Amino acid sequence: MHTTPSLLTGLDALPAQWEVHGTVAAPVEAVVGLLLALAEGRVGDDNLMVLARASAARQGAMTVVAGSAEAGTYRAELAGQVEPVEIQVDGSRLAVQSWYAGVHAVTACPEGTRVTHSVHRVLPDHPGFAPGIADLGLRARMARDLHQVLGVIADHLGC
Repeated sequence: MHTTPSLLTGLDALPAQWEVHGTVAAPVEAVVGLLLALAEGRVGDDNLMVLARASAARQGAMTVVAGSAEAGTYRAELAGQVEPVEIQVDGSRLAVQSWYAGVHAVTACPEGTRVTHSVHRVLPDHPGFAPGIADLGLRARMARDLHQVLGVIADHLGC
């Protein structure tokens, strides 16, 4: 019997500590197809795009593997002694948990598609956490990373 709540369900119950958003002049379905693309294999712009600019991914040291038996669950494994990143995806959202837990959500808006990245939890006991990291420009880094991801999506879709 499965009694552990899913990552998305757990994060839905928590308020967002930080939130950034941006838009793409493209239909929701097209943005979802790129942003939420997730399969076993190396992380890149065609697979787990939201982590493609992470240092480990840029070095080719981050790979997605299937998670638990629950549909839409994966892990991103990193080279070295770092714990894997937990991932869950549904029809319009992608949750990631490493030293922080956050959600990328896709919704329709008048400009096309709105993508929101929210951080709901910081895990100070996680090996990837460094004291003060959450206070040193996390919101600015989130905004920069989301802007880069939306730029890649716009380039792919020609908009």
